[in-house]
This record gives sequence, structure tokens and C-alpha cells, in this order.
Amino acid sequence: MSRSSRRPSRPSSRRPSRSSGTRSQRAAPVDQRPTGAGPVPTPTRHPGDTDGGRHELGQNFLTHRPTIRQISALVSDHDGSILELGAGDGALTRPLSQLGRPVTAIDIDPRRVQQLRRSLPGVRVEHADALHHPLAADGIVGNVPFGLTTPILRRLLATGGWRYAVLLVQWEVARKRAGVGGGTMLTAQSAPWYEFSLITRVPARHFTPQPSVDGGILMITRRRRPLVPAADRRAYERFVKAVFTGRGGSLPKIIANATGAGSRRTRHVLRETNIVPTDLPRDLTPRQWRQLWHQLADPRTG
Repeated sequence: MSRSSRRPSRPSSRRPSRSSGTRSQRAAPVDQRPTGAGPVPTPTRHPGDTDGGRHELGQNFLTHRPTIRQISALVSDHDGSILELGAGDGALTRPLSQLGRPVTAIDIDPRRVQQLRRSLPGVRVEHADALHHPLAADGIVGNVPFGLTTPILRRLLATGGWRYAVLLVQWEVARKRAGVGGGTMLTAQSAPWYEFSLITRVPARHFTPQPSVDGGILMITRRRRPLVPAADRRAYERFVKAVFTGRGGSLPKIIANATGAGSRRTRHVLRETNIVPTDLPRDLTPRQWRQLWHQLADPRTG
């Protein structure tokens, strides 16, 4: 029914509720106790709770066994401790626990945490938020809530210590981070220290409840030899941002304005780096970015 055709309604004393396009659900009580504070009390089961993920928590559980096995196989190619973000019902936690590594699994749903602690006593299961829990493991694995993909990735890429990550994220985000169809500013800022690989697409029907978009497996590996020294990271990130957001009408002018190197010097470096003047910032490879930084923006060589 259109807005103009609605009949005026009587004033109501009931408080208006927020709508997300689905039937409203009561939110589960939040456990405010610190991580590792002992058993989680059993929360009340509310209408709308199912064997799948909780809508109000942004959960879409992966149910496709071949994809679960594929993620586990990717993790098995590495060694060391494992941290799983968003363990849910444990579909991925179980095969990870069989790899013979120390596994910590976190989830924001206290009911799921309690269930996993009972069914997987060999796994350290904690009630925690992926946006705040320490990313203290060699490998970071998880089916990331699509609505939190970008903040979780930003936090992950700003945190040291871990060596690889296997993440199931929204398909378009996976493509962009892997540079398919052009790189993003976030990827370009992180590329000197990390390598991004797009593994495969995961159809929406392989999740419960089914999301509106497909997922994708994104592999991130920390470079053993960074392309840019870690001490230069903040300056390098500012340089990349200046190029992505700069004005000038063409890449040579944008870079010249961002670095103050001058038009002639900039064009010479672009030729040496095999960059075409009609290229866009999204078209540049990590090594081309490194060359531009080294020759035009690095204060030690500029």
C-alpha cells in the first residue's frame, strides 16, 4: 500500500520499533562479563531462534560441507595456533579442532558459546566480540558477518603477530581486496605487508539463514619480506590516500601534486615503472606502488 493511500491512524501509546525489513525479534541478553569469566548463564530462548544464525546478531551459518572442508584444508597448509572468529554452531570449529593445533573460538552469542564448550571440551571457547578480542594467534579464520567485514579487516590489517588469515566474507569485498577488477585504497595501503588471494565464490544458498548476497573465501598472507619498511607505514598510507583522493585530471598530475616531485620527474618515474599515464590508482600493482613511493615520496630517497 502506498503512503498516500494509507488511512490516518489513531495516536498510539506504544513506542515505535525499528524495522530492518524482517519480523522483529527480541535481542538476546548481552553478557557483560569479561572474557574467560567462567560458564556463561543459559539465556532465555526467544521466538525466532532457529538452528541457523541469529538475525539480530548478523549471523549466517555456513552449512555447505565441501566449503567447510576447503577452508579447513587451507588452514592445514599452515602451522601454529588458530583463532576462529564467529564460531557459531561449530561447523568449522570441529574440523579445525582435529588439526592438532591450539584452537580458540570466539562468538558473540552466549547460548552458542555454552553449547560449544559442552561439545568441544578440547577447544578454548570464549564469549567475545571480534572487533575487540585480541587477535593473538598464528592463523585467523572465520565466517565473518557481512555487515562487519570492513571494520574487522581494518583491525586485522592494523594488528601484528598473525601470519595468515582465511576469511569467508561478502563476495564483492573479497574481489576488491584481492584486486579483481582493480584494487581499493585499503588494499593498496596494506599490500606492502600482505598478499591477498581470492580462493572461490560461495553461493548464498550455502548459508543458513540465506543472505541476500554470495560470499567469497579471501586468503591473506603476511609477507616475509615487506616491500616497504614497517617504520614507513603511516607515511606510505598517507601517500597512497593522497593519490587515490587527489585531483589533477590524470595520474601523472595527481602524483606530481601529491609528492611535489614536479611533472617532468613524475613522468620519468612512471615510464621506468611501466605505468601508463591513462592508468588509474586502482590499476597499479603493489610493486609499482612501492617504486612510486621509493622514488617520489620516500624522504630518504626523494
